Amino acid sequence: MTTREEALAYGLSFPDTYQEAPFHDQNWQLVRVKGSRKAFLWTYERNGYINLNVKADPQWRDFWRSAYPAVTAGYHQNKEHWNTIILDGTIPDQDIRRMIAESYDLAADTPTKRIYEAVKKIPRGQVATYGQVAALAGNPRMARAVGNALHRNPDPVGIPCYRVVNAKGELSGEFAFGGSGAQAKLLADDGIEVTDGRVDLKKYGLKAAHKV
Repeated sequence: MTTREEALAYGLSFPDTYQEAPFHDQNWQLVRVKGSRKAFLWTYERNGYINLNVKADPQWRDFWRSAYPAVTAGYHQNKEHWNTIILDGTIPDQDIRRMIAESYDLAADTPTKRIYEAVKKIPRGQVATYGQVAALAGNPRMARAVGNALHRNPDPVGIPCYRVVNAKGELSGEFAFGGSGAQAKLLADDGIEVTDGRVDLKKYGLKAAHKV
């Protein structure tokens, strides 16, 4: 990969992305994530080569810089979180793609997305508390954000938010699942017993927790 066109085409192959030239300068072409509008791929020509700026996880940032002389600290950006890739032909295509993909993953990541992914991991026959879901999503302090995200659940079938209860095992308000008794019925279909609007966490609580 040595051209801007190749880099942009790969960046635009990821879901919910679009291209933009925000500085009224065609030398700077960006690819952003729709919704958040976060840029994860910057392209520009400098010193005779096309350069790419990509977000980098701190765990990988220095690895890439040490692996290839053509990967340097982010040009004109936060050097702790961005790398510059110089497309001089010395970096294998698969590693360029990997760095762009890592950048996309970092830019597309949101607390709400992590919450939904955590809820998807609650197995049939178990429930999780808001605090457990928050911890699974990477931040034990955002239990309230879990409730807000689940009330806006875009995919009730794929994201089983009815498996989330409060710290006492109590069910959510009936409005959240389409009417009186709806959450209890959904849990019963999972084989979970509900008594007086509460689930026995010792019996049905999530047994294992792994971060998303």
